[in-house]
Amino acid sequence: MKTLPVLVTVVMVLSAFASAPANWHYNLDEAKEIAQKSHKLILLNFSGSDWCGPCIRMHKEIFESHSFAGFADSSLVLVNADFPRMKKNQLSAAQQNLNNKMADQYNSQGKFPYTILLDDHGNALRDWDGFTNEKPDQFIQEILPFIPSQKPAP
Repeated sequence: MKTLPVLVTVVMVLSAFASAPANWHYNLDEAKEIAQKSHKLILLNFSGSDWCGPCIRMHKEIFESHSFAGFADSSLVLVNADFPRMKKNQLSAAQQNLNNKMADQYNSQGKFPYTILLDDHGNALRDWDGFTNEKPDQFIQEILPFIPSQKPAP
């Protein structure tokens, strides 16, 4: 009977970890450093969190799914460049400058949502213009061919 409380605790911890949302970054330069150290790709997403219906839907249906969050944790560094319109949701001036810099480089046409897969140096590998209307596993399948194969440690 002593193992029951331990088992319940382990199950609670694992279920909390499994339902944890993907970890998003908001600075591309920092994301590149993380990606280079961890040998991961970067997924850069441009969104309008308080006005763009397809952006909101993409986050909820793909990026917040359990399967995508697990995949992203092991294979991607996620970066979100958000452009809210409502005054109450405005970002700091510093964050707005970072987002504008990312948009100037990767989204000069102002597409929303717009998602780009980058290598760890910031070179574009693939992009998605708009909400893909795919299931999370289908979206993952489109990323998999770009994941560098893991080389065995020497």
